Amino acid sequence: MSQFDFDLFVIGAGSGGVRAARIAAAHGARVAIAEEFRFGGTCVIRGCVPKKLLVYASRFADDFNDARGFGWSFDDPDFDWPSLVAAKDKEIARLEGLYRGTLARAGVEIFRERAILTGPNAVRLSASGKSVTAAKILVATGARPNLDAHLPGIEHVITSNEAFDLKELPARIVIAGGGYIAVEFASIFNGLGSEVTLLYRGEKILRGFDEDLRDGLTAAMTARGIHIITNDVFASIDKESGVLRGSLKSGEVLEADQIMFAIGRSPNTSGLGLADAGVAAGMAGEIIVDAASRTNVASIYAVGDVTNRVNLTPVAIREGHAFADSVFGNTPWSTGYETIPTAVFSTPEIGTVGLSETQARAQGHTLDVYKTAFRPMRVILAGRDERTHMKLVVDAKSGVVLGVHILGPDAGEIVQMAAIALRLKATKADFDQTMALHPSAAEELVTLRDKWVPPVV
Repeated sequence: MSQFDFDLFVIGAGSGGVRAARIAAAHGARVAIAEEFRFGGTCVIRGCVPKKLLVYASRFADDFNDARGFGWSFDDPDFDWPSLVAAKDKEIARLEGLYRGTLARAGVEIFRERAILTGPNAVRLSASGKSVTAAKILVATGARPNLDAHLPGIEHVITSNEAFDLKELPARIVIAGGGYIAVEFASIFNGLGSEVTLLYRGEKILRGFDEDLRDGLTAAMTARGIHIITNDVFASIDKESGVLRGSLKSGEVLEADQIMFAIGRSPNTSGLGLADAGVAAGMAGEIIVDAASRTNVASIYAVGDVTNRVNLTPVAIREGHAFADSVFGNTPWSTGYETIPTAVFSTPEIGTVGLSETQARAQGHTLDVYKTAFRPMRVILAGRDERTHMKLVVDAKSGVVLGVHILGPDAGEIVQMAAIALRLKATKADFDQTMALHPSAAEELVTLRDKWVPPVV
């Protein structure tokens, strides 16, 4: 008989925690999981999934306009925000039920309340006050949106959490931030008919992405009517008669119906009891772990955004699976963080994998760069001028493709398959020898022949 109530106790039922609980249970472990909000975590409830549904909704504006160029005739369509929110909520409820059902079928005991660490092998359930012990504890509490607590009027803003459940579509919205969440929501609200301003403190949106993608998306978003302000931030926010007035450091004043902050996310560790359990945390509150996701306390592990390693849902899932296999399945392995494909579901969309040109040069590679820009077939008859951009970053000595970067329709879908090639260290010659699929946008990746030569300044 074990001295503990469970072999594993998981705190947080998001993507990483649910995967770890299910796999550990499949290996025969006695598992419990605690979640204070809804099952599925950020991705399912207030992140990737509802966001993608809103992205689809926002792109129908292009579909309706393009259809006329292909001979379709119809009255101007009408959009109803409450109907979209209701449909989204129905789907999220369905998915949450699937998550809970999967855990129940695996034999995982579920606690629908907050769990707080009280020691290396113990947690306290906040609602019931019950204490539970476990041989191993896994923290998978994710991350939360950042807010500038010192900004006057910060109480008037929303984050991505609240954006999904607004009672009405804002006629005017200002979004603070320049990362992928800010850019995606700017495209969503723009596509649905809102007047959108994107405010970013840096010189250029999407820091860390390839420069050609950053420039291309900035131009495309501007052409779609999104007002992008860089090198500026809010100094204060006031609300009068339901209208928000955001004063910028530059002196400009922006009026809006909603102001949304998307200025990054921080590990969700506040009040978790890390100090009581002796768990070490970093400057941003992240739980410090090794390659096996183990903390400095031998019985406590952590996966996903709470560790602030690579904050992506598939990464959290992989980390949770690796933990469960290694600790309970006698099959040790760890998550690799190379060649992770990433999509930004802006309009147009970004798909990227591998090194940007700047990153590759910084690592000492001598490069051959191949790139192209063209109008997709779909937009030609529609009369639109938006272009798809594709870029290959290649090591000149070995010919190995180091990075694939795409801006345009279905970029994420294309890059997912390109990630396989990069993981296998495919060369430019391998790309060249691959038969093109015609007519398609993706065929451009295997038909690029001319090296890009920078213009003489």
